[in-house]
Amino acid sequence: MFKKILVATDASEYSRRALKTALELAGIFGGEVELLNVMYIREAYWGYNVAYSILVPPEQIEEAGELALKATLEGIDVGNVPLKKKVVQGYPSTMILEEVEREALDLVVMGSHGYGPVAGSVLGSVSQRVLQKAEVPVLIVK
Repeated sequence: MFKKILVATDASEYSRRALKTALELAGIFGGEVELLNVMYIREAYWGYNVAYSILVPPEQIEEAGELALKATLEGIDVGNVPLKKKVVQGYPSTMILEEVEREALDLVVMGSHGYGPVAGSVLGSVSQRVLQKAEVPVLIVK
């Protein structure tokens, strides 16, 4: 049923819980897990009456992403579940949805920070956007 499971991580405790859940499901269904970190670097920022851009070398982006993957995996036993790690750059919800399509994934598992209805509507939420637009099941873990 769920042979290819994507876990999107921001290295938070919520992402670690999502990974544990995905590993459990993959073990039950004989599936594999892809752990994805999306690095979002804004190209321009606004200060007091001035805009400036920040260029981050690709090596630094990759290194930061690898650190996020390592932090997510720290202390978690993946057992016999095949695990693929990937770091990409872009807008998180867009990149997650593109990865689902590109890799023909069966399930997305994500952590939710649980901001609630007011903060969630003001701040927006990657998990909310993925949940609304994904064409595969999405499991949100708190």
